Amino acid sequence: MIKHQFLKDEGILIITPESSLTVSDFDTISTIIDPYIHENGKLSGLVIHAGSFPGWQNFASMLAHIKFVKNHHVLINKVAAVADKGIVALLPAIADHFVRAEVQHFDFDDLDSAIEWIRQE
Repeated sequence: MIKHQFLKDEGILIITPESSLTVSDFDTISTIIDPYIHENGKLSGLVIHAGSFPGWQNFASMLAHIKFVKNHHVLINKVAAVADKGIVALLPAIADHFVRAEVQHFDFDDLDSAIEWIRQE
């Protein structure tokens, strides 16, 4: 399950994975941001706020995640990985090879700095 907060006026989506990711998580996120992207061209930023990566519920969930990234990575300007350690903290180094968005890591307790970084043009 992914908890989310959409700062629509700024085009910033904050997601917090709370348990194994599901297909419906990615459907929900798409339902939230796709109309905004259609209207504005791009999402200013995505903040992934996670203490650790909870994994996927099943193989279909992993494929939904890959499809979401494939379909959205050129439509998001910045991605902030807000985490202390583990795979989420490694996201910027990994993502540079696969996504066009600018990706940066922030410590788990530094959510405000991550949002401010996205706000900066």
